[in-house]
Amino acid sequence: MTSPVVVLHGFTGSGVAMLPLTDRLTSERVVAPDLAGHGPGPQPSDPAGYTVDAMADAVAESVEGPFHLVGYSMGGRVALTLACREPGRVLSLSLIGASAGLAGAGEREARAASDDALADALEADPQTFIDRWMHNPLFATQQRLGSDAWEASRVQRLQNDPAGMAHSLRMASTGRMTPLHDHLAVCEMPVGLIVGALDDKFRAIAADLAAAMPAAEVIMIDDAGHATHVEQPEATAAAVLDTIQRSR
Repeated sequence: MTSPVVVLHGFTGSGVAMLPLTDRLTSERVVAPDLAGHGPGPQPSDPAGYTVDAMADAVAESVEGPFHLVGYSMGGRVALTLACREPGRVLSLSLIGASAGLAGAGEREARAASDDALADALEADPQTFIDRWMHNPLFATQQRLGSDAWEASRVQRLQNDPAGMAHSLRMASTGRMTPLHDHLAVCEMPVGLIVGALDDKFRAIAADLAAAMPAAEVIMIDDAGHATHVEQPEATAAAVLDTIQRSR
């Protein structure tokens, strides 16, 4: 049996939210789990179960043997954490709009405080939070997909449990995750750093990651912002399959 492709969603997403990508990976055996606090997936009673490290452990424990790994945004940080911790199990790594965390202590402290405030707002009024989250400039390019796609995304996000998402926002914050910059060299597997041409912030992050990883390639997706798998799913699927093929 071929090794599976494990696909990890972003914050406020779920395994279902990755269907634009997973539906196009028809040649592969795909697994798209719900991360803690999302979808019908795990809702740990202990807040420590929502950290990036804990989510990486949960993914590793759910899959037997080696596997290919794909992660978007928050799921990309989980995927990269897992690849740095267990590089021998990850055959290939595809990261969509992902980072290695924040290197500076001051940056981490400020981001953690900001995400704590956002989590409070999420618990107080989930609908208003989701509407504001979707209008973040990082996701603005998705408005070009039309009102039906926008509303479907909104409905999916609102189906998540607000308390679970709030735990995830606090505990899996970029400000609280273990920075990975000093560990990237262990990721010797083929790595595809997938980034939208319109996503200036993560284009720069991808370039920095590529410089630190032995077998990484930046794959630019034209006419796409942060969520390339939503805006340009065919090109994103091709990029993922190309990275998988490099391991074979």
